[in-house]
Amino acid sequence: MLNNKIIIITGGSGLIGKEIIKDITKKNGIAINAEINLKTNLDLNEIQCDITSEDSVNSMLEIVLNKYHKIEGFVNNAYPRTSDWGDKFENIKYSSWQKNVDLQMNSVFLNCQKVLKIMKNQQYGSIVNIASIYGCVGADFSIYQDTEMSNPAPYSAIKGGVINFSRYLASLYGKENIRINCVSPGGVFDNQHPVFIKNYENKVPLKRMAKNFEIAPAVSFLLSDEASYITGHNLIVDGGWTAI
Repeated sequence: MLNNKIIIITGGSGLIGKEIIKDITKKNGIAINAEINLKTNLDLNEIQCDITSEDSVNSMLEIVLNKYHKIEGFVNNAYPRTSDWGDKFENIKYSSWQKNVDLQMNSVFLNCQKVLKIMKNQQYGSIVNIASIYGCVGADFSIYQDTEMSNPAPYSAIKGGVINFSRYLASLYGKENIRINCVSPGGVFDNQHPVFIKNYENKVPLKRMAKNFEIAPAVSFLLSDEASYITGHNLIVDGGWTAI
């Protein structure tokens, strides 16, 4: 149980984010959705926030502190990307690569730096960064055959970076009673191309893609006091994909 913990989730209106909010709420936490496509409504615990803007992040955190006077959990879940996301490796423009690293990797840095200052003053807190199996292992390109889909090159670089950055922070802030962990989902069903779904399910040991609500309990667990001696960990929720 999360016992009225104040927890901010970035990108809380997305495929996984909305389920994280539901699960935190179900477990008696207070989930605050920091989402670029929302209007701020404190009655609904929704705050408009652009996670790539320092001013916007500062404003969002100030709003939360003014209302609740503490921030006990933070989930870096938002997934901003450029319109050419998914281009083949040889066609990726350097400017696009830079922009996507800035949108995703650098926003995790920004949010963590700001939130950790608050948690250090509190002398406790927990951060969960959403990574991916493709931050842990190489992409299996065979599952994309006969589809227009692929695994974007910057995705692997960014998610791998997020995982090791989280370990760095866990080592640095452990003495402050602050825990930093990752959750790495496998493939989550989102009405992808039927051939891709079949290829994926043929490989993964559980023989199906994840449902979006199956990722959320791992996030809630790492935020909870039940995980009080877990930090620097990457909890993989992938149906056995990385076990083979």
